[in-house]
Amino acid sequence: MIDLSKYTKELSNLFSSSENILLISHINPDGDAIGSQLALYYFLKTKGKNVSMLAPNYLQEFLKWMEGADHINIFLKERNKCKKLIKEADLIVLLDFNQSNRLGEAEDLVIASSARKLIIDHHLDPANFADLIISDPLKCSTSELVYELICNINGAPFLTKSYAEALYVGIVTDTGNFEHGAYSSRTFRIVADLLDCGIDKSKILNLIYNNFSADRIRLQGYALNTRMVVIPEYKTAYIFLTKNDLAEYKHIKGDTEGFVNLPLSIKGICFSALFIEKENFIKISFRSKGNFPSNEIASKYFSGGGHLNASGGEYYDSLTNTIDFFLKVLKENIRKFDE
Repeated sequence: MIDLSKYTKELSNLFSSSENILLISHINPDGDAIGSQLALYYFLKTKGKNVSMLAPNYLQEFLKWMEGADHINIFLKERNKCKKLIKEADLIVLLDFNQSNRLGEAEDLVIASSARKLIIDHHLDPANFADLIISDPLKCSTSELVYELICNINGAPFLTKSYAEALYVGIVTDTGNFEHGAYSSRTFRIVADLLDCGIDKSKILNLIYNNFSADRIRLQGYALNTRMVVIPEYKTAYIFLTKNDLAEYKHIKGDTEGFVNLPLSIKGICFSALFIEKENFIKISFRSKGNFPSNEIASKYFSGGGHLNASGGEYYDSLTNTIDFFLKVLKENIRKFDE
C-alpha cells in the first residue's frame, strides 16, 4: 500500500492553481467511476473551484438517482459541449481507469489537450499518459482512494451527506457489497465514517440492487436456466447471451450487471465468465474466488485486465468461436485451479 501523504502538497497545488477542472469517468461508467467522480466534484465545489464532469457514454439506470448525476455531461449526447469543456480545462482528472482507450470518442481530444492530467485509480499497470498518476491497486475502489486523498488535502475527513452517499456507492458496487475485491479493515472504518454522516444504507442498497424491471429479472432467470454452462472438471461456469436474447427481454444498459457473479454461488465453482454478444465483438466479464487470477486470463487472452477476482475483456469473433477459444484457454490453464 502506497504512502498517499506524499501526494498531498502536489495535489493541493494542482487543485488550487487550476481555474477550470474537468472530471472524467471511463466509458460504460460503473458505481465506482460515478461515485468517485461525484465525491471529488462535491469537495472541489466547496473550495470554490469551477468544476465540470464528463462521461464518455450513458450512465446505467441504477446510478441516475445519485445527487449530481444529472450534472454529468455525456459525450455521446452533447459532443460539442463536451469538446468545449475539454478544450477549456486546465486540469483534467481521470477517475477509475488508467488506459486512454477507456475514454471512448473523447480519447484523442483528451490526449491532445494541453491541460495538466491527473489519474486517480486502483487498477494494475497504468499507462503513462498523465502528468501525475496516483494508483493504489490495494484499495478496494477508486472511491476509497479518493476518500483518503481528500482527507489528506483537507487535514481531516470531509463529510457531507451527498459526498458520503457517492463514496458508499463506489465502495459497495466495486466490492459486490463486500463479496469480492481488495477491501480491508480500513475500508470498513471508512464506511463507518460514511454511515455516521447519516446516509440511509438500506435505501441506497435498494436503489442499486433492488431497482430493476420485470424484464431484467426474466432475463436473469433465462440466463441461469438456458444460457448457463457448468464445467465441474474446470471448476468453472459461464453464461452467454446473444443479441437476440437481449432484444427479446428488452435489455437496457446495466441489466446484466452482476450476472457474472451468480455462478460463483455453485458449490465447487471458483471461476465464472459472462459472454455478451455485441455488434462487432463479444464483451466478456470474469469473476473468481481465492487465488485464481482472472485478470491474467483477461489480459493474456482477451485484451482486457482488472483485479485478481474481477476483470473483463473482449474478443473480436463470433460468440461460438469466442466460447470455443475460452474453453481452450481453460484447458491450458487448468493447473492454476489447483495452486
